[in-house]
Amino acid sequence: MSTALNESGHRADPVELREEPYYLALADEVTLFEAAYHARLPVLLKGPTGCGKTRFVEHMAWRLYRDQRASDLDVPLMTIACHEDLTATDMVGRFLLQGDDTVWRDGPLTQSVRNGAICYLDEIVEARKDTTVLIHALTDHRRLLPIDKTGELLAAHPDFLLVISYNPGYQSVLKDLKPSTRQRFVSLTFDYPDEGREATIIAHESGVERPVAERLALIGAKVRNLREHGFEEGVSTRLLIYAGSLMQQGIEPRRAAEIGIISAVSDDEAVQQAIADIVDVILP
Repeated sequence: MSTALNESGHRADPVELREEPYYLALADEVTLFEAAYHARLPVLLKGPTGCGKTRFVEHMAWRLYRDQRASDLDVPLMTIACHEDLTATDMVGRFLLQGDDTVWRDGPLTQSVRNGAICYLDEIVEARKDTTVLIHALTDHRRLLPIDKTGELLAAHPDFLLVISYNPGYQSVLKDLKPSTRQRFVSLTFDYPDEGREATIIAHESGVERPVAERLALIGAKVRNLREHGFEEGVSTRLLIYAGSLMQQGIEPRRAAEIGIISAVSDDEAVQQAIADIVDVILP
């Protein structure tokens, strides 16, 4: 199951991974991640928004832990959505009042370290500096988590792995990873798929027919070419899937593209018009 944090930093309800999360490998990232896991090397995933980094981690958690489902490992993946209000306490844990007693409650990072799960810190550069410093002792030979409030120096479970991600294209110099943090991780670089594989992903995830998925993938490729004209980010595979899903629900293709792609990627009218021109040429 995967556990996330909401914007206030509190844990959300766990979501079980009842089926294998779909992921189409684009290169050797599966083999490399498995090698890093077996060597217990922390992993950094770099790539644009909506290119499949989170799905990849979910897929790898399923692959690596599927034979342990009957064991006492209840949570093979903890996903923490990092943001500027996320504190070290949110990640490590806190004392809570329970009746007349004060009890300690592990945070998601501590649970992962204690139980041997993969802990995935999504968009790590959005987190406060005290949270990034916190992970340093977990990412070298020590594999330790100091819990200051309880005085515990927690040794990581043998199966624990730390994974972080961020989008280099979105970050300013002020929000880049420090070398002291970056060089503690092996790094896998992600990008959007080529048209053929992106069409396969769109068709699988949205349920649209292959010809429709191919047109959506072509829209994605053409919009990303606008980066040469100042539109830096392009359109994510996620948004192309959203548009396909709307079409699959009976929404007219041009309207589905309008709310799923054109209006979603930018508020700039010139950019929206450029994308609309591409959509009008490609969609019937």
